[in-house]
Amino acid sequence: MAHRGNGGIVGKLNVITTSTGSGIFNRIEHFNIKGNANTSAFGWPTNEYTVEYLIVAGGGSGGGGYQSGGGGGGGLLTNTATVTKVTNYAITVGLGGAAALNGNGNQGSNSVFGSIATAIGGGFGGSWHGSPATGGSGGSGGGAGNQNGTQAGGSGTAGPPRQGYDGGGVTSYSGNYSGGGGGGAGSQGSAGPSPSTGGNGAASSISGSSVTYGGGGGGGGQTGGGAGGSGGGGGGASTQANATAGTDGLGGGGGGAGYINYYSGKGGNGIVIIRYQSASQIATGGTVTTSGGYQIHTFTSNGTFTA
Repeated sequence: MAHRGNGGIVGKLNVITTSTGSGIFNRIEHFNIKGNANTSAFGWPTNEYTVEYLIVAGGGSGGGGYQSGGGGGGGLLTNTATVTKVTNYAITVGLGGAAALNGNGNQGSNSVFGSIATAIGGGFGGSWHGSPATGGSGGSGGGAGNQNGTQAGGSGTAGPPRQGYDGGGVTSYSGNYSGGGGGGAGSQGSAGPSPSTGGNGAASSISGSSVTYGGGGGGGGQTGGGAGGSGGGGGGASTQANATAGTDGLGGGGGGAGYINYYSGKGGNGIVIIRYQSASQIATGGTVTTSGGYQIHTFTSNGTFTA
């Protein structure tokens, strides 16, 4: 017979009565619970459920002044996790590294989802004025400044899981004298001295549409700057111009400057997106949207995800 148990759980109550043959009867009741996304393997309600997440750290800024490398894109992580209802998870959205003048750039800040995962900020771009001029390591590595033609790019976080790729180095002190491109979440930055491009970012559809995140910044040179990588990487600059900033909300690396007394591009701020499959909202925190049967919580600044 149909029955509504404690907590409003709907199911079917099966009653089986057996005789021992001595006038004693056994009564066995078994309650079959109808399917529910929030029930355990035994059918009883659970306080846990599964979420998907995307975490992108802040991008690094490019180097400032002469012949500078692009900043690395913010580290990118995507996975699933089990969360507990009515539990608070602190969300930190990493800021992009500040623009630099006549020196190496600045690393981006980490983005964090409670104790579940941390994406590493993008590495800084090196500069001719730097000591040394090598790119900084990070989620994705920063490009090298072109100081004497033999500088190395910074290392990306290879993992596992991988968060990004290496920044480009420089191979000679000639031509455009460009610094290396910053690494991206999807590919390595290219090398100078030709105009060096930032590494491309990686695409995710967790928001309901495909978006590319974590592109590296382009290197700056004397006669031309390299393009930023897809996913918000800022372009490098040529003589007598400031470089382009990485895009906020995508964690793009900033472009490198090409000439003395000009600024690099700042790194783009990161983002944290958490979603779960449900017809109605369960959790709170961030900006909540729906798409394809998912509740999507987007954080572009620090906050709390309450499951």
